[in-house]
Amino acid sequence: MVVQQRLLVVFTLRAAWKVQQHWAEVRLWRVSLFWLEISLKLHSLCGVFLGVSVNSSEFPSVFPPAACRLSACCWTEMSALFPAHLDLEEEEDLEVFSKKTSLTDGGPNSPSSMMNQYRLEAEEEEEEKEEKELFVTVDHPESHVTAIETFITYRVLTKTTRSDFDCSEFEVRRRYQDFLWLRSRLEENHPTLIVHPLPEKFVMKGMVERFNEDFIETRRRALQRFLSKISEHPLLSCSPHLKIFLTTQDLQSHKKQAPGFLTRVGETVRAVAHSVRGVRSRPEEFTLMQEYVEQFSSKISSVDKVTQRIIREQREYVDEMKQYSPPYSQWGGMEEALQLPLQEVAGCVQRCSTETQLQLQHLSTVLLPALHEYMLCADTLKAVMRRRDNIQAEYEARREAMEKRGDQEGEEVQALQEKVEVCNSSLQVDWSRWRSSMRTDLKTALLSTAESNLQHYEKCLAVWETFLLSQREEGSEQKEEEAP
Repeated sequence: MVVQQRLLVVFTLRAAWKVQQHWAEVRLWRVSLFWLEISLKLHSLCGVFLGVSVNSSEFPSVFPPAACRLSACCWTEMSALFPAHLDLEEEEDLEVFSKKTSLTDGGPNSPSSMMNQYRLEAEEEEEEKEEKELFVTVDHPESHVTAIETFITYRVLTKTTRSDFDCSEFEVRRRYQDFLWLRSRLEENHPTLIVHPLPEKFVMKGMVERFNEDFIETRRRALQRFLSKISEHPLLSCSPHLKIFLTTQDLQSHKKQAPGFLTRVGETVRAVAHSVRGVRSRPEEFTLMQEYVEQFSSKISSVDKVTQRIIREQREYVDEMKQYSPPYSQWGGMEEALQLPLQEVAGCVQRCSTETQLQLQHLSTVLLPALHEYMLCADTLKAVMRRRDNIQAEYEARREAMEKRGDQEGEEVQALQEKVEVCNSSLQVDWSRWRSSMRTDLKTALLSTAESNLQHYEKCLAVWETFLLSQREEGSEQKEEEAP
């Protein structure tokens, strides 16, 4: 009778395993296709960074290896979603779940060893950074409801050791429109510097609703990121408009000093005219820069879209996992002989659901914001390139007009020529600085995501491994008791 009960437990567990496989089969196929797509996008993005065909063995050790390794992990994960048939009666199957493998042995190629190496590199980079003189923090959001509108303000806390500030600490409250004012003034005074983008006015559709806690926190982090980038910039951090933004309680008087409506319309018309005319001889380096920006924009947008789809799919998967655990517990209450293994299966599913939710949170708060941020940076770069071309086009138009009249170059044309040279020089320097920062930020996000994935699958692996080993040990004890 005992033997029959044990056989019934084994057959039931096999049936439960098959049910779980069929239950998740369609979803796993979809997730696997998403991982395959993001893997190909990452490989393509690496090609943009290098400007050559993708070959992981030839990547330099700056940013592309991180993207390539994560891309390879995506491909491996996609393949691993459909493992070979699990036979509970063969000892070899438990080796797959054993912790004594190359994944955690600390060998030169193990993920743990690679993660430790990247942590050390990150610590060294932090130590090499110069001491900052301007620290800006965005926190403490508050909601304001008026008869006309509803808006959120944030506390902007500034601590500085710079002598051009009257005090060492300032505290003001700012709303989103104030950040827009600051960015527009910075772009107006520095047309060919890369001013870090702000988050969109409205959140991405389907991600979070406006004015709930997730939306407010997402925007707060993006605003913090914006001010951190500005305060670290060697030129923008010295802007008088930034100082006004950080220290003045009321910005209305300064906002009124902005160019009037007719002035802005005139500037827009001139910019459109120069854009239609185009430049006669753009320097080759800026042509290559333009091509890079177009390719970067295409690739980063593709990766961003696929990542959003994966997050939506993972959310649905977590919701279904939460519904999958209770039936096992209820079933265990009806079958005394199966109560223990069924309850353990329910516990395993619940713990895996919790770990998947943590992984999903990491994707939503680390990887996706980094990708989306630099997707917006691509639009900023395009705008900077257009402004540079417009400045050169204006200079060429004035020079051609004077040549047609037979006049010599006047002070106005010489001033425009100097402006073009200054703009070109500032863009070249800022371009190198931006690319270095971009590679560091994306490398950090990709490595953090890889480490999060590694920890997630190790924990889920340990959950099911413990269950299988407990069942195997219990079966061995029963056989020893029944032996004559």
